[in-house]
Amino acid sequence: MELTILMPCLNEAETLAVCIRKARKFLADSGVVGEVLIADNGSDDGSQAIAAEEGARLVDAPEKGYGAALIIGIREARGQYVIMGDADDSYDFANLMPFVAALRGGGDIVMGNRFLGGITPGAMPFLHRYLGNPVLSFLGRLFFSVKVGDFHCGLRGFRRDRILALNLQTLGMEFASEMVVKASLSGYNIVEVPTTLQPDGRTRAPHLRTWRDGWRHLRFLLIHTPRWLFFYPGLFFLLLGALGAAILSTGGIELGAIGLDIHTFLASCMMIVLGMQLLCFGLVSRQFAVNSGFIPPPNYFQKALAALSIEKLLIGAAVMIVAAALGFLFCLFAWARAGFGPLQYGSLAHALMLSLTIGCCGVQLVFESFLLAIMDNGLRNQRK
Repeated sequence: MELTILMPCLNEAETLAVCIRKARKFLADSGVVGEVLIADNGSDDGSQAIAAEEGARLVDAPEKGYGAALIIGIREARGQYVIMGDADDSYDFANLMPFVAALRGGGDIVMGNRFLGGITPGAMPFLHRYLGNPVLSFLGRLFFSVKVGDFHCGLRGFRRDRILALNLQTLGMEFASEMVVKASLSGYNIVEVPTTLQPDGRTRAPHLRTWRDGWRHLRFLLIHTPRWLFFYPGLFFLLLGALGAAILSTGGIELGAIGLDIHTFLASCMMIVLGMQLLCFGLVSRQFAVNSGFIPPPNYFQKALAALSIEKLLIGAAVMIVAAALGFLFCLFAWARAGFGPLQYGSLAHALMLSLTIGCCGVQLVFESFLLAIMDNGLRNQRK
């Protein structure tokens, strides 16, 4: 069997029949050998009987959630390819040939793009159309280099074996993001075709909750990209703090009517510490995510870890600690020359703050090195 048209279903008695009829008509008209599969998520409105009457195959997905229903449906699908879509009559199941053609052409995932195909007035809420979907789609493209204009289109096709290999886990609406993110991280071929969206045929409220599900999608994107969550912010704070500390290391400066001195220098030192902390978080989280199978191990990351051996990191930490110790001794001798009495509020304070900052970062890097070594050994043991 070539194709399974999969619809998750939770109380869709108003629209399920028309969706099944459109899907079966597509199979009959196109000559594609396939089935219509309904993954029922605990409907109590007679949706199961409607599916049987309309000639669809029905599977039970007892665990609640959009993703939970689709996971069961994908496992139970008999087709080489699967095209999934909501059973609310908002997607055009009668026009699936572009998806089939793209799958036959080598696409691992074929995403529908509603903005290219056309959105009927009233089909998508204002916030979804002009804020939620564009922002989340932009972040998806930015974080994962996925050239997809409609990151959250619910009508999409894929090779069943390739999706099963991803071992998708999320049970809620963020399942749609998980599929694209993990496929991108695994190097899958993701293509896009235009599709349409029309107002759904239900009289009840949709299952989607704008702010809750939007946050869950955003959270999912962030925790799957330690680079953007930790590395890049950490690098930004580290460089900004280092620049400020370098400029103010010998004393204050005047920028017109604005004077920058010890307080700005202190803020710069805190930025250095914060940046170092975020960079360490990035290394640890990335290694943990790879070790646990949370994300696939990209080649560049393993090469980077090999270059950053514990010995090299410890040497760098030692250099920082020695530099900090020398700076602290300089301040201590200056204090001794003053008879350990009150010191002038000036350049000596800058030197002391900078020494303590560098020393703090060096000690932090020591513990970070050993933590990464522990995780690296765990990864090697898993591979044996």
